[in-house]
Amino acid sequence: MNVGFIGLGIMGSPMAGHLIDAGHTLFVYDVVRIPDELKAKGATVCASSAEVAKNADIIITMVPDTPHVEEALFGKGGVAEGLSAGKIVVDMSSISPVATKGFAQKINALGCDYLDAPVSGGEVGAKAASLTIMVGGPEGAFETVRPLFEKMGKNITLVGGNGDGQTTKVANQIIVALTIEAVGEALLFASKAGADPAKVRQALMGGFASSKILEVHGERMVKRTFEPGFRIELHQKDLNLALQSAKALGVSLPNTATCQELFNACAAHGGSKWDHSAMVKALELMANHEVA
Repeated sequence: MNVGFIGLGIMGSPMAGHLIDAGHTLFVYDVVRIPDELKAKGATVCASSAEVAKNADIIITMVPDTPHVEEALFGKGGVAEGLSAGKIVVDMSSISPVATKGFAQKINALGCDYLDAPVSGGEVGAKAASLTIMVGGPEGAFETVRPLFEKMGKNITLVGGNGDGQTTKVANQIIVALTIEAVGEALLFASKAGADPAKVRQALMGGFASSKILEVHGERMVKRTFEPGFRIELHQKDLNLALQSAKALGVSLPNTATCQELFNACAAHGGSKWDHSAMVKALELMANHEVA
Protein backbone atom coordinates (compact mmCIF):
# COMPACT_ATOMS: atom_id res chain seq x y z
CA MET A 1 0.00 0.00 0.00
CA ASN A 2 0.95 3.66 -0.31
CA VAL A 3 1.01 4.73 3.32
CA GLY A 4 1.55 8.15 4.88
CA PHE A 5 3.01 8.50 8.37
CA ILE A 6 2.98 11.81 10.25
CA GLY A 7 4.77 11.97 13.62
CA LEU A 8 8.04 10.07 13.89
CA GLY A 9 8.98 10.27 17.55
CA ILE A 10 9.74 7.55 20.10
CA MET A 11 6.68 5.55 19.06
CA GLY A 12 6.06 6.63 15.48
CA SER A 13 9.54 5.96 14.14
CA PRO A 14 9.68 2.21 14.87
CA MET A 15 6.03 1.80 13.87
CA ALA A 16 6.75 3.40 10.49
CA GLY A 17 9.88 1.26 10.17
CA HIS A 18 7.84 -1.94 10.46
CA LEU A 19 5.62 -0.81 7.58
CA ILE A 20 8.62 -0.16 5.33
CA ASP A 21 10.10 -3.53 6.33
CA ALA A 22 6.82 -5.17 5.27
CA GLY A 23 7.20 -3.75 1.77
CA HIS A 24 4.81 -0.80 1.91
CA THR A 25 5.69 2.49 0.21
CA LEU A 26 5.96 5.15 2.90
CA PHE A 27 5.55 8.92 2.67
CA VAL A 28 6.60 10.66 5.90
CA TYR A 29 6.50 14.05 7.59
CA ASP A 30 7.46 15.36 11.02
CA VAL A 31 7.67 18.92 12.34
CA VAL A 32 11.00 18.16 14.03
CA ARG A 33 13.10 15.70 12.03
CA ILE A 34 12.94 12.51 10.01
CA PRO A 35 15.06 9.71 11.54
CA ASP A 36 18.01 8.76 9.35
CA GLU A 37 17.06 5.09 9.66
CA LEU A 38 13.76 5.68 7.86
CA LYS A 39 15.47 7.65 5.11
CA ALA A 40 17.95 4.82 4.66
CA LYS A 41 15.10 2.33 4.33
CA GLY A 42 13.62 4.35 1.48
CA ALA A 43 10.90 6.48 3.07
CA THR A 44 9.92 9.45 0.90
CA VAL A 45 10.24 12.65 2.92
CA CYS A 46 7.43 15.14 2.29
CA ALA A 47 7.36 18.89 2.91
CA SER A 48 3.98 18.92 4.66
CA SER A 49 1.15 16.74 5.93
CA ALA A 50 -0.85 17.76 2.86
CA GLU A 51 1.85 16.35 0.59
CA VAL A 52 1.75 13.09 2.55
CA ALA A 53 -2.03 12.92 2.06
CA LYS A 54 -1.77 13.58 -1.68
CA ASN A 55 0.61 10.66 -2.16
CA ALA A 56 -0.82 8.10 0.25
CA ASP A 57 -4.05 6.08 0.27
CA ILE A 58 -3.91 5.55 4.04
CA ILE A 59 -2.60 8.38 6.23
CA ILE A 60 -1.50 7.65 9.80
CA THR A 61 -0.91 10.31 12.44
CA MET A 62 1.06 9.58 15.63
CA VAL A 63 1.53 12.85 17.54
CA PRO A 64 1.46 13.83 21.24
CA ASP A 65 -1.92 15.47 21.98
CA THR A 66 -5.29 16.65 20.70
CA PRO A 67 -4.10 20.07 19.45
CA HIS A 68 -1.26 18.41 17.52
CA VAL A 69 -3.71 16.07 15.76
CA GLU A 70 -5.99 18.99 14.92
CA GLU A 71 -3.06 20.94 13.48
CA ALA A 72 -1.78 17.95 11.50
CA LEU A 73 -5.23 17.32 10.03
CA PHE A 74 -6.75 20.76 9.58
CA GLY A 75 -3.99 23.35 10.00
CA LYS A 76 -2.19 25.12 7.18
CA GLY A 77 -0.62 22.44 4.98
CA GLY A 78 -2.58 19.79 6.87
CA VAL A 79 -3.85 16.40 5.80
CA ALA A 80 -7.29 17.73 4.83
CA GLU A 81 -5.74 19.87 2.10
CA GLY A 82 -4.29 16.81 0.39
CA LEU A 83 -7.20 14.38 0.70
CA SER A 84 -9.33 13.06 -2.12
CA ALA A 85 -12.41 10.86 -1.79
CA GLY A 86 -11.89 7.25 -0.78
CA LYS A 87 -8.78 7.67 1.36
CA ILE A 88 -8.54 6.60 5.00
CA VAL A 89 -7.17 8.71 7.86
CA VAL A 90 -5.95 6.77 10.89
CA ASP A 91 -5.07 8.61 14.10
CA MET A 92 -2.96 6.43 16.38
CA SER A 93 -2.31 9.20 18.91
CA SER A 94 -3.94 9.20 22.35
CA ILE A 95 -6.34 12.15 22.43
CA SER A 96 -9.80 13.35 23.47
CA PRO A 97 -12.66 10.99 22.50
CA VAL A 98 -14.96 14.01 22.09
CA ALA A 99 -12.56 15.83 19.77
CA THR A 100 -12.02 12.59 17.86
CA LYS A 101 -15.70 12.39 16.94
CA GLY A 102 -15.53 15.94 15.58
CA PHE A 103 -12.38 15.19 13.57
CA ALA A 104 -14.06 12.09 12.10
CA GLN A 105 -17.08 14.11 10.97
CA LYS A 106 -14.85 16.63 9.18
CA ILE A 107 -12.87 13.89 7.44
CA ASN A 108 -16.07 12.05 6.48
CA ALA A 109 -17.39 15.27 4.92
CA LEU A 110 -14.41 15.13 2.54
CA GLY A 111 -15.43 11.66 1.38
CA CYS A 112 -12.88 9.77 3.46
CA ASP A 113 -13.07 7.29 6.32
CA TYR A 114 -11.58 7.92 9.74
CA LEU A 115 -10.27 5.47 12.32
CA ASP A 116 -9.11 6.33 15.82
CA ALA A 117 -6.59 3.65 16.73
CA PRO A 118 -4.61 4.54 19.86
CA VAL A 119 -2.02 2.06 21.09
CA SER A 120 -0.67 0.63 24.31
CA GLY A 121 2.70 -0.98 24.88
CA GLY A 122 5.06 1.98 24.89
CA GLU A 123 8.42 2.19 23.17
CA VAL A 124 9.13 -1.49 23.87
CA GLY A 125 5.91 -2.54 22.15
CA ALA A 126 6.47 -0.17 19.24
CA LYS A 127 9.95 -1.60 18.59
CA ALA A 128 8.78 -5.20 18.99
CA ALA A 129 5.63 -4.70 16.85
CA SER A 130 3.63 -6.04 19.78
CA LEU A 131 1.39 -3.04 20.46
CA THR A 132 -2.21 -3.37 21.58
CA ILE A 133 -4.33 -1.36 19.12
CA MET A 134 -7.82 -0.17 20.09
CA VAL A 135 -9.83 0.93 17.07
CA GLY A 136 -12.96 3.02 16.61
CA GLY A 137 -14.60 3.53 13.22
CA PRO A 138 -16.34 1.76 10.31
CA GLU A 139 -15.68 -1.95 9.90
CA GLY A 140 -14.87 -1.68 6.18
CA ALA A 141 -12.09 0.83 6.79
CA PHE A 142 -10.84 -1.27 9.70
CA GLU A 143 -10.53 -4.36 7.50
CA THR A 144 -8.66 -2.36 4.86
CA VAL A 145 -6.14 -1.08 7.39
CA ARG A 146 -5.89 -4.30 9.42
CA PRO A 147 -2.85 -5.60 7.46
CA LEU A 148 -0.97 -2.44 8.52
CA PHE A 149 -2.09 -2.78 12.13
CA GLU A 150 -0.83 -6.38 12.10
CA LYS A 151 2.67 -5.16 11.23
CA MET A 152 2.67 -2.85 14.27
CA GLY A 153 0.77 -4.80 16.90
CA LYS A 154 -0.56 -8.12 18.15
CA ASN A 155 -3.81 -7.47 20.01
CA ILE A 156 -5.99 -5.56 17.54
CA THR A 157 -9.64 -4.91 18.37
CA LEU A 158 -12.39 -2.96 16.62
CA VAL A 159 -14.16 -1.64 19.71
CA GLY A 160 -16.96 0.33 18.06
CA GLY A 161 -17.57 3.62 16.30
CA ASN A 162 -15.39 6.72 16.10
CA GLY A 163 -14.28 7.82 19.56
CA ASP A 164 -14.61 4.36 21.10
CA GLY A 165 -10.97 3.57 20.43
CA GLN A 166 -9.90 6.69 22.32
CA THR A 167 -12.32 5.91 25.15
CA THR A 168 -10.72 2.47 25.45
CA LYS A 169 -7.25 4.04 25.56
CA VAL A 170 -8.30 6.38 28.37
CA ALA A 171 -9.56 3.34 30.30
CA ASN A 172 -6.23 1.62 29.62
CA GLN A 173 -4.29 4.59 30.99
CA ILE A 174 -6.37 4.60 34.17
CA ILE A 175 -5.45 0.95 34.78
CA VAL A 176 -1.78 1.52 33.95
CA ALA A 177 -1.47 4.53 36.27
CA LEU A 178 -3.18 2.80 39.19
CA THR A 179 -1.06 -0.32 38.72
CA ILE A 180 2.18 1.69 38.63
CA GLU A 181 1.09 3.32 41.88
CA ALA A 182 0.30 -0.07 43.43
CA VAL A 183 3.64 -1.56 42.38
CA GLY A 184 5.45 1.53 43.69
CA GLU A 185 3.73 1.31 47.08
CA ALA A 186 4.40 -2.42 47.38
CA LEU A 187 8.11 -2.21 46.56
CA LEU A 188 8.54 0.88 48.75
CA PHE A 189 6.86 -0.92 51.65
CA ALA A 190 9.03 -4.01 51.16
CA SER A 191 12.23 -1.99 50.92
CA LYS A 192 11.44 0.14 53.98
CA ALA A 193 10.69 -3.06 55.91
CA GLY A 194 14.20 -4.30 55.11
CA ALA A 195 13.49 -6.80 52.34
CA ASP A 196 15.39 -6.85 49.06
CA PRO A 197 12.95 -5.21 46.58
CA ALA A 198 14.49 -7.05 43.63
CA LYS A 199 13.85 -10.42 45.27
CA VAL A 200 10.38 -9.34 46.44
CA ARG A 201 9.53 -8.42 42.85
CA GLN A 202 10.86 -11.76 41.63
CA ALA A 203 8.71 -13.62 44.14
CA LEU A 204 5.59 -11.61 43.28
CA MET A 205 6.06 -12.32 39.57
CA GLY A 206 5.08 -15.93 40.26
CA GLY A 207 1.83 -15.12 42.06
CA PHE A 208 -1.55 -13.49 41.59
CA ALA A 209 0.02 -10.01 41.81
CA SER A 210 2.00 -10.66 38.64
CA SER A 211 1.53 -8.10 35.87
CA LYS A 212 3.37 -6.58 32.94
CA ILE A 213 3.85 -3.42 34.99
CA LEU A 214 5.36 -5.34 37.91
CA GLU A 215 7.65 -7.04 35.39
CA VAL A 216 8.78 -3.98 33.40
CA HIS A 217 8.19 -0.96 35.61
CA GLY A 218 8.97 -2.78 38.83
CA GLU A 219 12.39 -3.52 37.38
CA ARG A 220 12.77 0.16 36.44
CA MET A 221 12.00 1.16 40.03
CA VAL A 222 14.57 -1.26 41.43
CA LYS A 223 17.28 -0.43 38.88
CA ARG A 224 16.47 3.33 38.83
CA THR A 225 16.18 3.42 35.03
CA PHE A 226 13.69 6.22 34.44
CA GLU A 227 14.56 7.23 30.90
CA PRO A 228 11.35 7.18 28.82
CA GLY A 229 9.69 4.95 27.72
CA PHE A 230 6.49 6.84 28.15
CA ARG A 231 6.90 10.29 29.62
CA ILE A 232 5.07 11.42 32.74
CA GLU A 233 3.82 14.53 30.91
CA LEU A 234 2.04 12.29 28.39
CA HIS A 235 0.42 10.19 31.09
CA GLN A 236 -0.66 13.42 32.81
CA LYS A 237 -2.35 14.37 29.54
CA ASP A 238 -4.16 11.01 29.39
CA LEU A 239 -5.36 11.19 33.00
CA ASN A 240 -6.53 14.73 32.40
CA LEU A 241 -8.70 13.36 29.59
CA ALA A 242 -10.02 10.73 32.00
CA LEU A 243 -10.85 13.24 34.72
CA GLN A 244 -12.42 15.75 32.33
CA SER A 245 -14.56 13.04 30.75
CA ALA A 246 -15.51 11.66 34.16
CA LYS A 247 -16.68 15.09 35.25
CA ALA A 248 -18.82 15.44 32.13
CA LEU A 249 -20.27 11.96 32.72
CA GLY A 250 -20.87 12.54 36.44
CA VAL A 251 -18.49 9.73 37.42
CA SER A 252 -16.04 9.83 40.33
CA LEU A 253 -12.54 8.48 39.69
CA PRO A 254 -10.86 9.06 43.08
CA ASN A 255 -7.78 6.89 42.59
CA THR A 256 -7.19 8.25 39.09
CA ALA A 257 -7.13 11.70 40.67
CA THR A 258 -4.61 10.50 43.26
CA CYS A 259 -2.30 9.16 40.56
CA GLN A 260 -2.55 12.44 38.70
CA GLU A 261 -1.47 14.29 41.86
CA LEU A 262 1.52 11.96 42.21
CA PHE A 263 2.49 12.69 38.61
CA ASN A 264 2.05 16.40 39.37
CA ALA A 265 4.46 16.05 42.30
CA CYS A 266 7.04 14.42 40.00
CA ALA A 267 6.61 17.22 37.47
CA ALA A 268 7.10 19.80 40.21
CA HIS A 269 10.48 18.19 40.92
CA GLY A 270 11.56 18.43 37.28
CA GLY A 271 10.27 15.02 36.25
CA SER A 272 7.86 15.80 33.41
CA LYS A 273 10.05 13.87 31.00
CA TRP A 274 10.83 10.96 33.31
CA ASP A 275 9.34 7.59 32.46
CA HIS A 276 5.93 7.18 34.11
CA SER A 277 7.33 4.41 36.31
CA ALA A 278 9.07 7.26 38.14
CA MET A 279 5.75 7.97 39.85
CA VAL A 280 7.41 5.93 42.61
CA LYS A 281 9.68 8.93 43.28
CA ALA A 282 6.70 10.91 44.61
CA LEU A 283 5.94 8.06 47.01
CA GLU A 284 9.61 7.90 48.01
CA LEU A 285 9.64 11.62 48.82
CA MET A 286 6.75 11.14 51.25
CA ALA A 287 8.43 8.13 52.84
CA ASN A 288 11.91 9.70 52.83
CA HIS A 289 13.14 6.34 51.50
CA GLU A 290 14.10 5.00 48.06
CA VAL A 291 13.05 1.59 46.81
CA ALA A 292 16.63 0.72 45.88
